[in-house]
Amino acid sequence: MTTTNSRREFLQKCAVGLAGLTIVPSSVLGKQVGKTAPSDKLHIAGVGIGGKGAENLRNMNSQNIVALCDVDWSYAKGTFDEYPKAKRFWDYRDMYDKMGKEIDAVVVATADHTHAVIAADAITMGKHVYVQKPLTHSIYESRLLTRLALQYGVATQMGNEGASDEGVRKICDWIWAGEIGEVTKVEAFSDRPVWPQGLSRPKEAMKIPDTLRWDLFVGPAEMRPYHSIYTPWNWRGWWDFGVGALGDMACHILDPVFRALYLEYPIAVQGSSTALFAESAPQAQTVRYSFPERETETGILKLPDVTVDWFDGGFKPKRPEGMPDHLMFGGEDDANGVIFYGTKDILFCDNAGYNPRLMSGRTPVVPKCNREITIGHEMDWVRACKENPETRVKTASDFTIAGPLNETVLLGVLAVRLQGLNKTLQWDGYTMQFTNIGDNETVQFLVEDKFHIEDGNPIFDRILTEPIPANLFAQEIIRHTYRNGFKLVDMPIFYY
Repeated sequence: MTTTNSRREFLQKCAVGLAGLTIVPSSVLGKQVGKTAPSDKLHIAGVGIGGKGAENLRNMNSQNIVALCDVDWSYAKGTFDEYPKAKRFWDYRDMYDKMGKEIDAVVVATADHTHAVIAADAITMGKHVYVQKPLTHSIYESRLLTRLALQYGVATQMGNEGASDEGVRKICDWIWAGEIGEVTKVEAFSDRPVWPQGLSRPKEAMKIPDTLRWDLFVGPAEMRPYHSIYTPWNWRGWWDFGVGALGDMACHILDPVFRALYLEYPIAVQGSSTALFAESAPQAQTVRYSFPERETETGILKLPDVTVDWFDGGFKPKRPEGMPDHLMFGGEDDANGVIFYGTKDILFCDNAGYNPRLMSGRTPVVPKCNREITIGHEMDWVRACKENPETRVKTASDFTIAGPLNETVLLGVLAVRLQGLNKTLQWDGYTMQFTNIGDNETVQFLVEDKFHIEDGNPIFDRILTEPIPANLFAQEIIRHTYRNGFKLVDMPIFYY
């Protein structure tokens, strides 16, 4: 796979002392950032511009922001005002039809469930794409975007900006140099969600605001009545639109784990959580991923079997034996972080690889094996967009690594939803299917979870869904059925 080859190249270069240090200065193809001639600027369109999209566009506003699209013009008003010359659209399809020839690149920062269809259409038009994390809402969609990007030769970047930061590079350098020894166990955690989860679907319908195109927000998902609890922002906790705390944060937190440990597809996964509802993600959850032994390319770094445990919603790993009392897992706020357990030392880092440190207190001095990025995550994508595809230096979160990482994250989300099977699920990453779910196995989910007190005793009034065939359920979550009016392009065929 391309991800494997990319990281193999890094490891091989480090081993023979040829990696060097590639520094990308504050320039793009020889033009100073902020002083770029108009003819050298990208023409960028933004889709989903009220939240992270606004931040992403602001970080590349030295370019020409020519088109803006959002389904909620009230939420997007600030960004519309910021770029008064940009043409405005409700529907990305209308924007592509009318301005396709004027657009070089597209920033996608909509709700998770529409990332794939918007980005895939852009890629097949030959447009470079920057897509917020999580890259997609389903495993199949991640595989599709990864392959489309390779087929069309466009520059790509997922919006996990820590991937371009020094912390991730330092973690890779330390682990690849053998500073913490063999790693067979990793624990990662987040304090999210900070939005509503563990909920039943609202029974009442609300009037749709004049500034919102509800049909376009729902997009490829199944239509439902409008309610203000869904959007803006809170869509993350609803299965049809988001993928909960794991999907929201793991693309940040597990990124250094994925690249430093040279991970590909897990072979097994198991999830557990608080009350599991049919409509929304649980309030807290844990997931265990199992990865097989990976090939050793350099003879220096051993890559044994490794388990990666995820905790969120207030759950955290136990403190490692010998950990000093004053040391916290996740930095000053102790909210998000990773613990790498090595045979020589234990490595901690905060969210997205920030502030790496060893429990021993050492600060290793090792060769630098990764390209240094000094212009920021968004502008490094702009740089890549302007380079020749044949000689382009990939971005830090190019889809060849972001795609498989996102597949792994979403596999954990699916494992939580299948926890009622009460077993470790075996996964075939290449075919995107579980291999040990029987045809007769079923799952059920909470619709309502209520209780009342009767004669001093709690009486539970739980309503469950009818039993759902587990295989069919898994297949639908792996590859969604889109609502009429929305369609993904076909999957390119690649041979490995």
